[in-house]
Amino acid sequence: MAGPLATAVPHEISVGSETSGKLEVTGILSGMAWSEGDHIAGDPSSHWDVSNAQIFIQKTTGWWQFYLQGGAYNLPALGTPFLSTGDTVKNIYGPFPQGYLKLVKGNFNVEVGALPTLIGAEYTFSFENMNIERGILWNQENAVNRGIQLNWTHKKLTTAFSWNDGFYSNRYTWLWGSATYAFNAANSLSFVAGGNAGAYAKNTLVTPLLLNNESIYNVLYTYSKGAWVINPYFQYTDVPKNANIGILAGAHTNGGALLVTRIFKHGVSLAARPEYLKSSGNVLNPNAINLLYGPGSGAFAFTITPTYVKGAFFMRGDFSIVHATSSTPGAVFGPAGTNVNQPRGVLEAGFMF
Repeated sequence: MAGPLATAVPHEISVGSETSGKLEVTGILSGMAWSEGDHIAGDPSSHWDVSNAQIFIQKTTGWWQFYLQGGAYNLPALGTPFLSTGDTVKNIYGPFPQGYLKLVKGNFNVEVGALPTLIGAEYTFSFENMNIERGILWNQENAVNRGIQLNWTHKKLTTAFSWNDGFYSNRYTWLWGSATYAFNAANSLSFVAGGNAGAYAKNTLVTPLLLNNESIYNVLYTYSKGAWVINPYFQYTDVPKNANIGILAGAHTNGGALLVTRIFKHGVSLAARPEYLKSSGNVLNPNAINLLYGPGSGAFAFTITPTYVKGAFFMRGDFSIVHATSSTPGAVFGPAGTNVNQPRGVLEAGFMF
């Protein structure tokens, strides 16, 4: 979790003998309300729904450990239409979105199951992040992948390698690698790279054809000390041409974001996220693919999120704007898809227990 939210002190449940350890149980119950301008046709301008109703059960001691997450969730993101919580659970990761077994030996461990991705600076679920909605760079990334991950730590260096199914494709042809060096307790630098070593023509909401056949590269810096968290990162993605699966022309994106949180007194904090993304391509090319708002389009987005926390209760709001550049008419915002700006406000409140 990036903060400023945090789970409560876990409720502990003894299991078996004293050497078996204890289960730790936490959870969240929250709802959100949403209003936006320049909404697309078929998507009303206002919504409300449950954002999280989840339980987390984990065992964090001993040579074998596990994590299990279950319940309802929503995955709001900038520049994309609203999807109800029921449809999100049904069409994305199901009622058990993440869960894995972890085997530990010293500073080395292996995780097997439905794992959070190594890519990007933002996590999958709203409560894990500085902002309620994920940003425009996150829209190019995968979030949960099924597979196996090896983790090794040596002094200030932490590395991970994963073999997985990428965008939940159920084809185990994706490879990830990451390396993080901690200069000190406050400063770290990470390099992450991954991609599909195979090719797959599947195209669904959770497994989009173009993104599931891409490669992704990140450089991330993190400063965390006292009341400040500052996290800039750069991202490059590449979708190669592959006529065999229907990709008749390749394209790539370049993007960057800055995630900042400042914590004040009395449970108040403020987060901000400026970001920019640019895609390649030319709308005059009949085979050009669309990775954003038309071939060759770009977008700037800004989000600011004030948060209030008191005990288990939290309340926060997103105020955001997305501005598209070099966009294709019909592929942007508004009833006709021709408006290049979309302002949005989201309010989320709930309890973490």
